[in-house]
Amino acid sequence: MQIDAHQHFWKFDPVRDAWIDDSMRVLQKDFLPEDLIPLLQANQIDGCIAVQADQSEEETQFLLKLAEKYSEIKAVVGWIDLLNLKVEDRLAYFSEFKKLKGFRHIVQAEPKGFMLTPEFQNGLSKLAKFGFIYEILVYAHQLPDAIEIVQKHPEITFLLDHLGKPNVKTKEIELWQKNISQLAQFPNVHCKISGLITEADWSSWTYEQFVPYLDIITKEFGPDRMLFGSDWPVCLVAGEYEATVDLVKNYISKFSAEEQASIMSKNAVELYNLK
Repeated sequence: MQIDAHQHFWKFDPVRDAWIDDSMRVLQKDFLPEDLIPLLQANQIDGCIAVQADQSEEETQFLLKLAEKYSEIKAVVGWIDLLNLKVEDRLAYFSEFKKLKGFRHIVQAEPKGFMLTPEFQNGLSKLAKFGFIYEILVYAHQLPDAIEIVQKHPEITFLLDHLGKPNVKTKEIELWQKNISQLAQFPNVHCKISGLITEADWSSWTYEQFVPYLDIITKEFGPDRMLFGSDWPVCLVAGEYEATVDLVKNYISKFSAEEQASIMSKNAVELYNLK
C-alpha cells in the first residue's frame, strides 16, 4: 500500500479562500475526492491523508464527512482552536471520530512567536492525552520557534510539513539546514517530503534544484522518519500530480526497497495508525 500523506479538498469560496489569488488561478475551483481518486489510481497510490486548509471546525467536519464516504481517504488532519481555553472539551468531542488523527494550524501566516504563547502551548499540551499528532506548517525563518515547541513537548508526535518550506527559488539553504539539523535531533519529529515544487520557480524548476534539500533531510531524519506527500491541489501551480510523485520516487530510487516502502507507505501507516 502506498500513501499520499498530504493533500487537500475544498469547495472554492473566493472570500474564505482569499489566499488563492490570481497568480494561483488554477486553484480557484472545487477540488474533491472524485478529482483526486483517478490520479491516485494512475500513480499506484492506494490512499491519502486529507489535511486542513482552512482555520475552522466546519472544514474539519467537511473532511470527516468526505472520509466517511470515500475509503481512499485514510485519515484526516483537521483544525481546532488551540487558543480556546475549553480546547480539551473540543478534543474530547473530536476524539470520537476514528479517522481524525491530528491537527494543524497555518502558523506560516502568524507572527513570530505565535507558537510560544501560553495560550497555544496550553492547547498543544492537551493533544497527547487524546492520541492526536500535530503538524507543523511554518516558513523556514519560523523553524526556531518549532524547535522550541518540540523541545517543550516530547510527549507529542510532530510532523513537519513541506520540509519547513525552504526558499528553493532563492537557493536559501544554510540557515534552513542549521535549523533542520536541530529539529531532527528530537526523535518525535518526522518530516513530509511535500510542497517542494511550490517553493521553487513555478515555471522553471528542475529536479536537480531539490536534491541538496532532500540530501539534508535524508541525512538528518533518515528514511524511517520521512513521508511522501503531494500537496495536491496546491502543487498544480507548479506541476501536475505526477510531477510530485516522480520527484520523490526518482530521488529515493537509490534507496533500498525497505527504505522506499517506509517513505511511501510504512511511516504513514504507523504515524496515522491507519487501519
